[in-house]
Amino acid sequence: MKDILNKLLILRTSGIGPVKYKKLQAEFGADENIIEHLSLSNDFIDSVKREMDQAYNLGIEYISDDDSRYPASLRNIKNHPIIISARGNIETLSKKCVSIVGTRHSTAAGMNFISEIANAFVEHNFAVVSGMAMGTDTAAHRGALLSNGNAQTIAVLAGGVDYIWPLENESLYYEIMERGVIISEMPVGMMPNAQNFVQRNRWVAGIGDSLIIGEADEKSGSMTTARFAIEYKKPVFAVPGHPSDARSEGPNSLIKKGLAIMCTSVNDFFDNKIDIKNKKNVKPENEILDKMGIIPVSESVLANLVKKSVSEIKSELVILELQGLIRKQDGGYVLN
Repeated sequence: MKDILNKLLILRTSGIGPVKYKKLQAEFGADENIIEHLSLSNDFIDSVKREMDQAYNLGIEYISDDDSRYPASLRNIKNHPIIISARGNIETLSKKCVSIVGTRHSTAAGMNFISEIANAFVEHNFAVVSGMAMGTDTAAHRGALLSNGNAQTIAVLAGGVDYIWPLENESLYYEIMERGVIISEMPVGMMPNAQNFVQRNRWVAGIGDSLIIGEADEKSGSMTTARFAIEYKKPVFAVPGHPSDARSEGPNSLIKKGLAIMCTSVNDFFDNKIDIKNKKNVKPENEILDKMGIIPVSESVLANLVKKSVSEIKSELVILELQGLIRKQDGGYVLN
């Protein structure tokens, strides 16, 4: 544990990340020499020790990049995290992995497709990697968990490994902790910020041997993840969609530019499609959002699609509009 403490004392120091850490190692050698050079205060040292105590009490383990349990694919990425924290089944990190990403506002069809793909990979002894966001990420994790057994999925978080985000996925978090593993490079207890999500996307791309991108806007975190995977020279597969739906712009553009291989079924990865036992439909994040796109849809049509009365959906439309997810146009509502 002293080795981990020394590394954390350096890495938790402001302004020191993997690049600076390696430079300090080259200049001063052993971690003890670096710590002596930094002249850390007792208060700071105590704060790092408190983090480690908190981690221990929560069953969280620290894994350094010289540990055999550290994900091999991630270790090969330049400037990878020196230490990650992990909660759950550490064995999952040693499996072959596929990363799956996409929009938070996935359609029901899109989520079911991703769930099926994820489940097929688990049946072939892969672990599914994603970021535990709503929509596509949730479908990927839940699809992986449909199979029996453990060590099925890896959730990479933007905040501390114990910080559940989004809160709507609290139950999923504990399912993954029980039958997979949750990891992060951030301090235990840390709330995620915008910059951390970009870093999270790097590691989602880095851990997987390949990456599958489902529905995704052209300018989205999922496309950033795909660009990282391309940079790392990993195979990228994209699920095509209707050209009039903004959620198809990302994967369609990757296919058009020759940066991704078109993915239309499980058979694109495996010779024989797997019979998925106990397959369950993954519900969309919002049934009304699922029925909308860039073409205005009237209240009456939406009501018919979701099998509710117009009066029943009016309040939901108001809430979605206030949240900035939809807007009213001539003829109905469209996605923002």
